[in-house]
Amino acid sequence: MSTLAQRVLDALPQTQCTRCGYPDCAAYAQAVAQEQAPINRCPPGGAQGVDRLARLTGRPPLPLDAAHGLEAPRLMAFIDEDWCIGCTLCLKACPVDAIIGSNKAMHTVLEAHCTGCELCIPACPVDCIRLENASGLQTGWAAWSAAQAADARQRYARHVQRDPEPPAQSEQPAASTGSEPPDQPSPDAARQAIVQAALARARARRAN
Repeated sequence: MSTLAQRVLDALPQTQCTRCGYPDCAAYAQAVAQEQAPINRCPPGGAQGVDRLARLTGRPPLPLDAAHGLEAPRLMAFIDEDWCIGCTLCLKACPVDAIIGSNKAMHTVLEAHCTGCELCIPACPVDCIRLENASGLQTGWAAWSAAQAADARQRYARHVQRDPEPPAQSEQPAASTGSEPPDQPSPDAARQAIVQAALARARARRAN
């Protein structure tokens, strides 16, 4: 990573929300430094964040790009314990490991570490996660701090180190050995089966 990209990364709030259109803050910082992305795509940073990037890059300040979100109060995720089915999908979706729990057991959010990225919302199959205002009328960097950004950055680094992206599948078919194993269910199919079983248990529990 270039020196400019590193400085841009240091100026981002590290929520890892992907609203900029890049997979994480580091990728967006790299794109900004290489002039492949505008400086106004980070809603968590807000107008002050755009000004920071303008000063670093020498580009003129721009209004926040509404197509990538609006500057707003920082949000906090909460899990409805009565509806959580313990599917663990939100644990995998959280980029800073701010959700704890185990398979078939209730999950909870570590409020001190939640960045309000909202990535857990679409991951939950039973819509048991809600978002609440965590900063009142404060928005952008007024709703966040350098200490929180540093903590989120460290937690994201550990998350990536522990759960790296799976390697790309080779396009070349494997050579036949003459004794092929039986077809295995795909990871998506297995995950759906787990979720459906959990939903069935939850419905039965509520019916009783």
